[in-house]
Amino acid sequence: MAVSELACTYASLILHDDGISITAEKIATLVSAANVAIESYWPSLFAKLCEKKNLDDLVMNVGAVGGGAAVAVAASAGGGCGAAVADAPAAEEKKEEAKEESDDDMGFSLFD
Repeated sequence: MAVSELACTYASLILHDDGISITAEKIATLVSAANVAIESYWPSLFAKLCEKKNLDDLVMNVGAVGGGAAVAVAASAGGGCGAAVADAPAAEEKKEEAKEESDDDMGFSLFD
């Protein structure tokens, strides 16, 4: 993730946490106060994307979707603010127990 995206993400989260409406001007103000140089389109993009999504749900569902595939889907879907990750159903994975390997399985033993 680029510095511009991270700066706008953090600014959006700060505004949301303080109960302030997320606007492009407020995101730009926070980012400039942090002395981070960003492209001019990022604040308006984040403001538009975040006004349609409930950030509380996005924050609470950060760990709900496992694996790197969900991140690739979110990036390609262009939902912004993790919208595709939050909307994607959580896939349940079966965890296999790791079998303990013994020296006999490898074809040698310690006392050969």
